[in-house]
Amino acid sequence: FSRLELEKQRDELTREIEALRAILADPILLRRTVSDELAAVAASHGTPRRTVLLEAPAAGMPGAPVTSAASRSAAARSAVVLEVTDDPCWVLLSSTGLLARTTTDEPLPEGGRRSRHDVVVGAVRTTARGEVGLVTSRGRMVRLSVLELPTLPPTADAPHLSGGAPLAAYVDLPRGEEPVTLASLAPDAPPLALGTAAGIVKRVLPDHLVRASWEIVALKDGDEVVGAAPAADDALDLVFLSSDAQLLRFPAGSVRPQGRTAAGMAGIRLSPNARAVFFGVVDPVRDGVVVTASGTSGALPGTQPGAVKVTPYADYPAKGRGTGGVRCHRFLKGEDTLVLAWAGSLPVRAAAANGGPVELPSADGRRDGSGTPWTHVVSAIAGPPAATSVGGDSSA
Repeated sequence: FSRLELEKQRDELTREIEALRAILADPILLRRTVSDELAAVAASHGTPRRTVLLEAPAAGMPGAPVTSAASRSAAARSAVVLEVTDDPCWVLLSSTGLLARTTTDEPLPEGGRRSRHDVVVGAVRTTARGEVGLVTSRGRMVRLSVLELPTLPPTADAPHLSGGAPLAAYVDLPRGEEPVTLASLAPDAPPLALGTAAGIVKRVLPDHLVRASWEIVALKDGDEVVGAAPAADDALDLVFLSSDAQLLRFPAGSVRPQGRTAAGMAGIRLSPNARAVFFGVVDPVRDGVVVTASGTSGALPGTQPGAVKVTPYADYPAKGRGTGGVRCHRFLKGEDTLVLAWAGSLPVRAAAANGGPVELPSADGRRDGSGTPWTHVVSAIAGPPAATSVGGDSSA
């Protein structure tokens, strides 16, 4: 062997031995090292739980005769309701369609390491025995029971729904109808703002019916809801982003609240063949960003990474409702549409179609510039779970 190679190997082993002895001599450093290594193993090899864990139902009410399967099921549900305390909690919906609830209603953490299924597109504060509403792309509100949802363990990082249950286990949506977000069903809930692909905006009063589902906006043929979020304060911004890279922000006070049967009013003026790909509610006081991803309209969804651009939200001026807005993305050669767009408060999180975390490029000041070619296909984007910046997500 070469003498230099042997001396180099000796020096490397000496440094490694010294580092290992330092870890063994310091209990705090030892625990930190073990924790970091276990977290790395979990991130590389961990898989989401496949078994859905629900509250354990009781055998039945004491002394009450049970004569049929339906009666036994109803009795078991009643027993569960009586056994579970009506503690405050959060109900969360991930971009991959997983549902879960937390153990408390403490403010949800916003930072920490990234995990699978951590892009939360819906968050509602409620109670364990309460109910929440699921807003769908067809303008419906579907009632969901909180009690049946799995419970997430407390965490210091932002919540992730790897232990959640699929939405299909609780709601059977028809083909072509997609979940958008969650909404509160409380009598004092704030008006819900929603936007459609045709550029219609509406603020819906909390007029909740005693039904399993009901319509909250009258849609025309071919139209669909692309985003929804609570908008109690008239000073909040309502934001549209269109497929031809136009952004329009205007105050929520310019849209009067309406009943559930109303059709809404003009939000953004769209050019021919364009559609709104995002609608959301943004707090202009908080630091926010606009994320846009361009591509080709003829490509299949999820087959091209496209170009991604992140721009400070404050760079875009507010315009009046019913106008065309301002340019937010310049298309490169071969690009003709925005395949994904989002606007909201920081911190922002992106994910692939399977829920895996995707890092976004740094924000730049080019308001109408082109994007950065990106190798990762982004499927969904969301901001802080409890903020008002939750809007619709689209596939890229």
